[in-house]
Amino acid sequence: QVQLVESGGGSVEAGGSLRLSCVVSTDTINTDCMSWFRQAPEKQREGVASFYRPTESTSLADSLHRRFTISRDNTKNTLYLQMNNLAPEDTAVYYCAADRQPEYRFGWYCPIDPTAYKIWGQGTLVTVSS
Repeated sequence: QVQLVESGGGSVEAGGSLRLSCVVSTDTINTDCMSWFRQAPEKQREGVASFYRPTESTSLADSLHRRFTISRDNTKNTLYLQMNNLAPEDTAVYYCAADRQPEYRFGWYCPIDPTAYKIWGQGTLVTVSS
């Protein structure tokens, strides 16, 4: 049963933009915490951004703050990742994940830690050429 469906990946030149989408196809999973991760060839999966629905709190990997933005449209059950000024090092398979408990530190938020997420999408490939 497919629960998270990513789309929007593709091939772009350096400096280009893409917007990834992750549609939640079921209401049987906890989607208060949803996040984006990526995995480049021969590298470990790394956190990109997270969105905590009750407060709309977002977290973003430090190195991506000025280029990536995470957002969510609850009416469409969709999580987005806007990626601007893409670089070859952004080449990776991007995954959407859901169903984990939030944590509290100066407010509730969703850590960008892949180990605690229970539900994963199939991934969408982003390739950035120089």
